[in-house]
Amino acid sequence: MDPPAPPGPPDSFSFLTVPFHVEPKNIVEDDPQERVSAEAAILNSRVHYYSRLTGSSDRLLSPPNHVIPRPEEIYIYSPLGTAFKVTGSDQSSKNPSIITIFAIWNTMMGTSILSIPWGIKQAGFTLGILILIFTGLLMLYCCYVVLKSPKAIPYVDTSDWEFPDVCRYYFGKFGQWSSLFFSMVSLIGAMVVYWVLMSNFLFNTGQFIHNYAYNVNMSDSEFGTNGSDRVICPYPNTDPGGNFTISTHYLDNSGNDTSDVGSFEHWWSKTNTIPFYLIILLLPLLCFHSASFFARFTFLGTISVIYLIALVTVKAVHLGFHLEFHWFDTTQFYVPEFRLLFPQLTGVLTLAFFIHNCIITLMKSNKHQENNVRDLSVAYLLVGLTYLYVGVLIFAAFPAPPLFKDCIEPNFLDNFPSSDVMVFVARTFLLFQMITVYPLLGYLVRVQMMGQIFGNHYPSFFHVLALNILIVGAGVLMAKFYPNIGSIIRFSGATCGLALVFVFPALVHMISLRRQGLLRWPSALFHICLILLGIANLLGQFFM
Repeated sequence: MDPPAPPGPPDSFSFLTVPFHVEPKNIVEDDPQERVSAEAAILNSRVHYYSRLTGSSDRLLSPPNHVIPRPEEIYIYSPLGTAFKVTGSDQSSKNPSIITIFAIWNTMMGTSILSIPWGIKQAGFTLGILILIFTGLLMLYCCYVVLKSPKAIPYVDTSDWEFPDVCRYYFGKFGQWSSLFFSMVSLIGAMVVYWVLMSNFLFNTGQFIHNYAYNVNMSDSEFGTNGSDRVICPYPNTDPGGNFTISTHYLDNSGNDTSDVGSFEHWWSKTNTIPFYLIILLLPLLCFHSASFFARFTFLGTISVIYLIALVTVKAVHLGFHLEFHWFDTTQFYVPEFRLLFPQLTGVLTLAFFIHNCIITLMKSNKHQENNVRDLSVAYLLVGLTYLYVGVLIFAAFPAPPLFKDCIEPNFLDNFPSSDVMVFVARTFLLFQMITVYPLLGYLVRVQMMGQIFGNHYPSFFHVLALNILIVGAGVLMAKFYPNIGSIIRFSGATCGLALVFVFPALVHMISLRRQGLLRWPSALFHICLILLGIANLLGQFFM
């Protein structure tokens, strides 16, 4: 690991450079008119002297670190001739490490968890596990570089900076606008995935309610297992990378004529009607001036993930494990342990472990800043274990034979029929969670894009409406013509990861070390390899 950067000025530096002088007898602490020591009075005069030498834009004659008072010696001075000791920020508003760790875990646990079993299948069981561990460690290191990047900038107050500000400092306007672009790719890509999944969940939820109300027995696919824990293969004769409308086969209408069923199927189609129904609900929500109302429902994300873990556990216990190790050759029911389609998993994992654009903000609320690296590492460990648990159990429990392991879908819930009660509850939870999170993502897109272009987060209703129509239109088109969340996730993850995970963090780290005279060839070679891995990850998505 590279040696740490030399410490910069404390956070109080910004107001200490303002000229000030106060008589020692007017310094008050706990008791009125308490006198301070002669050493403190001399220190005050020295800082005052330095502050008279420098202008607001000239940092060359700024007070050196050794004359800056310690935090417990800093005072705020008033024109009335009194001063009050600075006690620091309100520690009660800070979070302990355990809260910070689970906040990171909850933020990273998104829709990618539904595609992890499919990604492991694409890479092969053994290679998939190795890639998941390796990618998690790589993403953790890049996130650590992002987290420490503001502190490596000397003589500048970076307490309110985010990573795009760091990119602007090192790369100018190009860094600012390119980081904004790739941040938009990740956010809009997530919104498109949400639209596809909401269409899927709403379709299956409505179908479950309709079939229960009208006592309709149906099978989502003729390729499936029997028993109470039924597993289906929706598209047994298609390319696993594709996704098409499920053809339903009605076995028993129980007194309802087929015209009623056909009418429902016509107006309740996963690709032809449901994506348009969502416009009525979600487009007005995106136009809200503030998204604070929806932020109150973020707890639904934690509940959904916990329920998914419980669902996976129950299904695995009931189905048992179905594994055969064929290292390089495909058999009738099993995929090989090492497959050339592994870049599809790396693309999914790049987005699954992606938190780099908001990690600085999350860590600012940590009560013990000295534990940031440890807490970040523990959070990544929990995320990696969660992905491993879900991915390995779903892959291992998938019943092959009689089905084929290649039948595992990009959304593993699609491998269970719409009549499954536990899966119905999971889809309902996820549907309500995504309905509340979707406006939050749209708000983030609006704030970043409108703020950079117009300097105003809400320039006008028509500006916001035009932006929201473009975002919603992208989601509708993908849900209708290419509802494959696995491919959407891997392309958006590899694209935003190229810049915000691999290229910019590596370049920022190397430039910072070079300016300090600490850059060595092993470090330079390692970070150049990181950049090449990011490029290879993106290019690999187009050839698989």
